[in-house]
Amino acid sequence: MSDCIAISNLRVYGYTGVFPEEKALGQWYELDLKIWTDTAKAAQTDDITDTYNYVEAVEQARNLVRTAQFNLIEKLAAAVADILLQSSTQVEQVQVRVTKVSPPIPDFSGKVSVEITRSAA
Repeated sequence: MSDCIAISNLRVYGYTGVFPEEKALGQWYELDLKIWTDTAKAAQTDDITDTYNYVEAVEQARNLVRTAQFNLIEKLAAAVADILLQSSTQVEQVQVRVTKVSPPIPDFSGKVSVEITRSAA
């Protein structure tokens, strides 16, 4: 049985995009992360060492978005998923949603998101 740690509305400024302006000027992204891991032992011991430390997930995702320059948010989402899966043997599966808060689309005031799910090998 597996449990899920959810991190939502992680706002980060990054430089992913197809257009040169996106890479040069950057834009805001929002990330929502779900990390499946067994939390049963931590629930019994109340000890941080017995669970996945989600602060690590926030820091890793934030750093990647700030420093990476991909063309597509699909690639950015996959890179975040890879980092989370590689960060700990406790992580069984992740779901990553990357949202462009203000995508450069004429006459469009909405958001665009990509959501992926990946499992540990």
